[in-house]
Amino acid sequence: MDVVLQAGDAGDWVYKGEGAANLILSYTGSSPSMLGKVLRVKKILNDKAQPAPTCEVFSSSEQLVWGEIPGLVESLKQDCLPQAYAQVMSQHLGANHVDGGVRARVSKEFLEIVGKNVLSSRPAWRVSASAIDTSADSALLISDHSLFSGKPRRSSCIAVEIKAKCGFLPSSEYISQENSIKKQVTRYKMHQQLKFHQGQISKISDYDPLDLFSGSKERIRTAIKSFFSTPQNNFRIFVDGSLGFGGMGGGADTVHPDEIEKCLEDLTKVSGLQQSDFIELLSEAIFKSGVLDKLLATQKLDDHDIEGAIHLYYDIISQPCLVCKNITDAELLHKYSVLHSLSLDKSCKIVRDFLIAATTKDCSLMMCFRPRECETTDSEYDSVFLEPVNRTYDYKAYFVDLDVKPLDKMPHYFKLDQKIVNFYTKNGEVGRVPCDSSKGGSTGGDDSKAQLEH
Repeated sequence: MDVVLQAGDAGDWVYKGEGAANLILSYTGSSPSMLGKVLRVKKILNDKAQPAPTCEVFSSSEQLVWGEIPGLVESLKQDCLPQAYAQVMSQHLGANHVDGGVRARVSKEFLEIVGKNVLSSRPAWRVSASAIDTSADSALLISDHSLFSGKPRRSSCIAVEIKAKCGFLPSSEYISQENSIKKQVTRYKMHQQLKFHQGQISKISDYDPLDLFSGSKERIRTAIKSFFSTPQNNFRIFVDGSLGFGGMGGGADTVHPDEIEKCLEDLTKVSGLQQSDFIELLSEAIFKSGVLDKLLATQKLDDHDIEGAIHLYYDIISQPCLVCKNITDAELLHKYSVLHSLSLDKSCKIVRDFLIAATTKDCSLMMCFRPRECETTDSEYDSVFLEPVNRTYDYKAYFVDLDVKPLDKMPHYFKLDQKIVNFYTKNGEVGRVPCDSSKGGSTGGDDSKAQLEH
């Protein structure tokens, strides 16, 4: 697509949100080709000592890991890795739920002006941590999935963004005995304890990913209800593309009751739905669509946990294993020695699956709703019937933030995992009845996985 955004275009783009790797801009101008689009602009970390959040170039080791996927390594040379990786993810999550977007060229001046314009809209902690990469010569132009495409209708559309996190408990044989709590308590819950201790959050979230992925409508409702009291960076609501509830860039920790009331009032005004109706609508769509089943299945590609995959990482980069160096347990060392004896191809596949799974543990699900204006069966969108209001709603579901995770982030994943587990084991709610592993996603809790929250 021959799109070049220059300095004069900067005023048409406003802040919509951001993650660790990208800042999202929403289009407010009048160009027909840009209406309903958002721009994903690359960021750089202010602390150069921190590992890069996404891949910019593939190291020789990463070429080994990703070389089995046709065109992925080559896509970096053409500056179209996001589109190529979207094709990889669409094979797991479904092509109708993944948007690869198109590359748009951007000038340095455009990025500099946009960076200044959005500064006051960004959460302070995001500003301290990162900035727009003004050396980039392109950005990713994708559809705004908080809206429906085409000409706006009389009725408003409501979209929900959910960062679901890992949906089951790991059971890998490579998890050490001292870390066995990982098989009983979700990574999300353990990480909440550490974040609370560090002052990153002021309240422990009630959200349990096992509820959302359970396949039970009642437990899905429970998960959604928990989002309203503590959305953190897991839950946002958009009304006609504008943020109505939740934090900018994951900045909201807790929500004041007055803010919840205002949000619900606004939702009722534009949609006619009460909170219970809205929860029912979202629950029914999640249940009916089956999108979380696909997400869960992809997360379960990591069947070794970071405690197993980290050993293969060192083999791939041809370095002595720094983890084995500190282990004295003979039985555990024997298990890990078996991993170290695997072929390079097998090691690459396990680590590749781990990284793909890591993407799905950190992505978001966007679900957008609007009332169906006429009762027709030939709509291009799926639909749910909301019995309390006797109305049919069209909906669409897309996964966003599907970024390639850098190979050299593996040691960071391992250290963070150990830090979270160690803190919870020593200080967490160890006296509480542990989670039932059968609660893990709808395909069962025996398949193993470590959740990597960022």
